[in-house]
Amino acid sequence: MTAQIETLSAIPYFGGIGPADLGAIKDSFFEKAMERGGLILAEEESSDVLYFIVSGAVKLFKTSADGKEQIIDIARPGQAINDVPFFDGGPNLFGAQAMGAVVLYGVSKSDLERILQRYPQITQNANRIMARQARRLTALVEDLSFKPVIGRVAKILLEHSEDSPATRPKLTQQEMAAMAGTAREVVGRSLKSLAEEGVIRLERNRLVIRDKKALKEIVAAFS
Repeated sequence: MTAQIETLSAIPYFGGIGPADLGAIKDSFFEKAMERGGLILAEEESSDVLYFIVSGAVKLFKTSADGKEQIIDIARPGQAINDVPFFDGGPNLFGAQAMGAVVLYGVSKSDLERILQRYPQITQNANRIMARQARRLTALVEDLSFKPVIGRVAKILLEHSEDSPATRPKLTQQEMAAMAGTAREVVGRSLKSLAEEGVIRLERNRLVIRDKKALKEIVAAFS
């Protein structure tokens, strides 16, 4: 199945490209569906297809030699998941795994090169998007280096709460630990502390944010 114009128009890479031009390039894209746990990209492998998320959430992660996982980002609809290795020709920086049912649009390197030559606006969009990614990675390094675990956990909860219920992936404590760069038990203690302060409520198989303002204050206190 090829891409739809309306869906392409919602992807930031194609901002400023009109419906007629999107119609001219949509057949260069193909659709790919993945189930929860499906590995979309493996670390250190080459990328000859650029993938954009249409629906669902994708975990971007690095794995250490001893098998410890660090989640770099949870990519959501509209995001590309492998643009840096795709453009620089190097291996994948991260592994990418579906966190639920996921639909992707893919485009080959040769087709995208042809599209970029015809529509330089897309290159300008790509430059801005990758600059924002660099800032996000810098912020991640700062969080892991300087923020206490409870500050990192509060930030994860706050960012996660911004998603709509329909697109919000359910995070396990192990996944939160992989995002915060710590052990699951440490995340558990942080969540218990937040619950005791009345910021969140821990229910069976569910976490409810009771005081979003207090959560924002915790994040700000460690910024």
